[in-house]
Amino acid sequence: MTSQPSPHTWDFIVVGSGPAGSTLASKLASTASTPAILLLEAGPQKDAKSLRVDGQRWTTFQRPDMNWGYKTTAQENCNGREIDYSRGKVLGGGSAINFGIYTVGARDDYDKWAELVGDEMFNWENMQGRFKELECFTGEIRDERYRHFATPKVEDHGRAGKLKVGYPVELDEDVPLVMEAFQEAGLQANLDHNSGDPIGISLGINSAFQGVRVTAGDLLVDKPRNLEIQTEKTVTRVVFEDDRAVGVEVDGEIFLANKEVILCAGSLDTPRILMHSGIGPPAQLSAFNIPLLFPLPAIGQGLRDHPFAPLCLARAPNTNTRNAFYSNTTAMDTAMTQWQQDGTGPWSKHATQLVMGWLKSPGTLGSKEFANLDEETREFLTRPTIPHYEIASHFPIHMLVPGLITDYSYLCLAVFLMNGQSRGEVTLQSADPTVPLLFNPNLLSHPYDRRVCVEGYKELLAVTRHPSFAKDTVSTILGPASESDEDILAFWRDTVGTAWHMTGTVKMGKAGGEEEKDAAVDSSFRVFGVKGLRVADMSVVPVLTNNHTQATAYVVGGTCADVLIAEYGLDRISR
Repeated sequence: MTSQPSPHTWDFIVVGSGPAGSTLASKLASTASTPAILLLEAGPQKDAKSLRVDGQRWTTFQRPDMNWGYKTTAQENCNGREIDYSRGKVLGGGSAINFGIYTVGARDDYDKWAELVGDEMFNWENMQGRFKELECFTGEIRDERYRHFATPKVEDHGRAGKLKVGYPVELDEDVPLVMEAFQEAGLQANLDHNSGDPIGISLGINSAFQGVRVTAGDLLVDKPRNLEIQTEKTVTRVVFEDDRAVGVEVDGEIFLANKEVILCAGSLDTPRILMHSGIGPPAQLSAFNIPLLFPLPAIGQGLRDHPFAPLCLARAPNTNTRNAFYSNTTAMDTAMTQWQQDGTGPWSKHATQLVMGWLKSPGTLGSKEFANLDEETREFLTRPTIPHYEIASHFPIHMLVPGLITDYSYLCLAVFLMNGQSRGEVTLQSADPTVPLLFNPNLLSHPYDRRVCVEGYKELLAVTRHPSFAKDTVSTILGPASESDEDILAFWRDTVGTAWHMTGTVKMGKAGGEEEKDAAVDSSFRVFGVKGLRVADMSVVPVLTNNHTQATAYVVGGTCADVLIAEYGLDRISR
């Protein structure tokens, strides 16, 4: 089944350099036994500092040379719209094009994960340890006037990792105004959303440092000699000898692994590689004449995401200086010169700090849609740290939707659905392994999801009507026609996007019995029934964590590394 092998063989081959793959490869390579690691990335390496401007992190995804350019299928419950499904195609993966929000989720997410797979390795205590190992948390608020908005505890964060995360040096003038208005409107304050309890309103923690975006590629800086990185290498299939994975194929070239192949290509592309390798739902593979090696019906199923809808308001010009900046090309150019010199100035201030909150919805808990959920789901949704929706403010929507805004004093807020019950799938559309799968997240298909969308949006509207907030609102730029349930839901259908938090298409579960029917890998990341092949990315996560999921992807890679280090004794020096 193999063509001529490449001249080299490695111990481990890691496919995909996003947060999971880069964490996994760097951690394995840094062990005492120095195994030979090959990290393959489909995209190029992009090192230009200009791609890392903190205040421009909202536009990097628009570069076609760094983005796969995916879209969903036409969404039945969203007026037939095909919705942007961006994924990074560059060293660093999605972390190089995402919006730079670093949130770890709820401790109950990870405790539930451990329950579902029967392995305490995934509980909050253990996962928090890995988060702390990864990060270098620069958690101080420099301006003493605003330190009461965020006071993270030292014991909840790491200081020695390569991943620098924290708050910007300078805040937009109306960030404190909005924080205070939200609290006066009755929203609970949260002094650190990365403590394991995200409930309440916080200053968002960012994957940025001193005005510069931080990506998974930073974990590969000063890499050890035993880690080889090859970019612009798109893996089309896994190569097998009998029932063991022994390598991968890239444009007819074979790369061999002595020990393991680990797929870290994400929820949209890991299933593609598996299916074209003969692993997946038998009916799909048969329809495209792909020889079936290992039947696994769960592959491609269970796709989940976090949809969101915006609310855009014109605000009093005296509350901020954004209009003077964004409407003045000279000011922006001057600011860029300053940023290039030392990472400071307006490009390190504007659009670098979100106000964020994960909240419970009383209206949802009292609804028939909640009552109709199964008992296990209801129990999870009422756990102390589990929210029903998220709100965020200070999205620079003019960067994403040019022409919508004429006065940049506006404020764009968003409502995100958490713990949605809709399930989608990714499916084959071609026998050609270079053709993407079809991506159908099935957004807003579940009655519970639609109820949360309506109730969460209503609760945000109520906050914006509070006098402390409303006094600075001039008009509504983008919002529902009215506050009726029907108009709010219609607005969601017209405007919904996703946060690109695709999860669950190669789901982790317990091996054997009924639990295996909707799962594809075990708690050691091994693909069921296959030797030498593991998956370690967001596709395996059985809980859609309550966060912006790049942080979860990092810790998935770190956890898989711990498993491999223990199994192969990589922390011992080879003799």
